[in-house]
Amino acid sequence: MQSTDSKREKEKRVVAQMIRLFCKRQHHQADLCPDCREVLSYAMDRSDHCPFMESKTFCSSCKVHCYRPEMREKIRDIMRFSGPRMLLYHPALAVSHMLLAVKERMNKT
Repeated sequence: MQSTDSKREKEKRVVAQMIRLFCKRQHHQADLCPDCREVLSYAMDRSDHCPFMESKTFCSSCKVHCYRPEMREKIRDIMRFSGPRMLLYHPALAVSHMLLAVKERMNKT
């Protein structure tokens, strides 16, 4: 079992990569645009203050949604776009994420 701090850092790394990929491909920016920078900053802050980090696997499976509705919609769009592409651009992170998702599903049954 990984520590809460390492879990938090891994989550932040995955989200950051997804936002960078989204901005590069959708907004055609080499660096993050102001809007995506705001989403990244917000996501990092939410992760830093998550009281359920120890027990949760993904924000989407959390019983408490701490994102403001407009930010939640933005991060959903980013994940919807970047999720399938992560396998091509960041295969190790994508496979790790998929294995965690499978493990979570198995634990629910």
